[in-house]
Amino acid sequence: MTLTDGTKVSTNDWKGKVVMLQFTASWCGVCRREMPHIEKEIWEKHKDNPDFVLIGVDRDEPLNVVKRYASDMKITYPLGLDPGADIFGLFADKDAGVTRNVIIGKDGKIAYMTRLFKMDEFNQMKEVIDSLLKQ
Repeated sequence: MTLTDGTKVSTNDWKGKVVMLQFTASWCGVCRREMPHIEKEIWEKHKDNPDFVLIGVDRDEPLNVVKRYASDMKITYPLGLDPGADIFGLFADKDAGVTRNVIIGKDGKIAYMTRLFKMDEFNQMKEVIDSLLKQ
């Protein structure tokens, strides 16, 4: 995947780390409600932890739109480009709603997934991340 700054990343870079993939798009209202919480409650807490990776995966939008989206949302975590929603399609039907988070443990297995944005589920996801980072 290519990030908005041009950096290329792959799953090989994340081996042995806790990974959060946040699937998003600029036109997604639910994503826009969730992103400030991700920024403040997850990214700010864990961004300096070398065992944690968070990438927002933007569904099928051009670079200029994704950069503007990050700026508008005032997020500082990295966003990656997903042309054709191919990465999204690895985790859900390509026609499914975009608002999803996938938490992957240090063992490379999916540990938790969310759909839409519900505060109780979001709080549980934060607990899962904290627990995985302690392992």
